[in-house]
Amino acid sequence: LQSIFDWNVKQLFLYLSAEYSTKNNALNQVVLWDKIMLRGDNPRLSLKDMKSKYFFFDDGNGLKGNRNITLTLSWNVVPNAGILPLVTGSGHVSVPFPDTYETTKSY
Repeated sequence: LQSIFDWNVKQLFLYLSAEYSTKNNALNQVVLWDKIMLRGDNPRLSLKDMKSKYFFFDDGNGLKGNRNITLTLSWNVVPNAGILPLVTGSGHVSVPFPDTYETTKSY
């Protein structure tokens, strides 16, 4: 992500979303994770063993067991001056979701 930081970029708001279709909706989008990256932070992302940051509602039960989930990394540039542009990363990755959900303990 280092190449995104030019003279007018103060920080980035990054977010990872999952897109999938169901019988009820042609397009469902769920934000799974986000992060604010400041100028000077390590520009390499490590998402290994990352857990979802947000609770999400699976409308129509189309996420569990879905074999065609598209993950998209997008970001908002927070400039030192000017407008707030929205940029979507190039490329995509389609991944299968598991047939069962993992439950976590609440403390």
